[in-house]
Amino acid sequence: MFYASLVLGALLAFVFIGASRAKITKSLDELAAAGQGWVKQTSLPIVRLVGVLELLGGVGVVAGPLAGFAMGWDWATALGLAAAAGLALTMAVAAILHIARGEFKYTWKMNLGLLALAIADVVVIAFI
Repeated sequence: MFYASLVLGALLAFVFIGASRAKITKSLDELAAAGQGWVKQTSLPIVRLVGVLELLGGVGVVAGPLAGFAMGWDWATALGLAAAAGLALTMAVAAILHIARGEFKYTWKMNLGLLALAIADVVVIAFI
């Protein structure tokens, strides 16, 4: 199960760390031009907060289980579990946001795919 959590975590980390980098470094206009229209109705500090939380989640889903396995730290595994659950919650909220904005027909594959991946990681980490 440990290796499955690393594979799932690596996939989640790849996506969420990449997405967080844009939200942390780019302006609202650049993000909107890149297709993230929701930022037009959101303040810059909130967008930056979402980016930081995605970064922490992306790091946590890999570092938590890895530290828990390598060092025997059960608390680190629990943090990895919390990170995966947080990313699942992020994608659930993103899906609700896209439904409310009428964009879900364009984003449902990514939203539900990442939600399923995060939920799978939660289940796998829970059984480590």
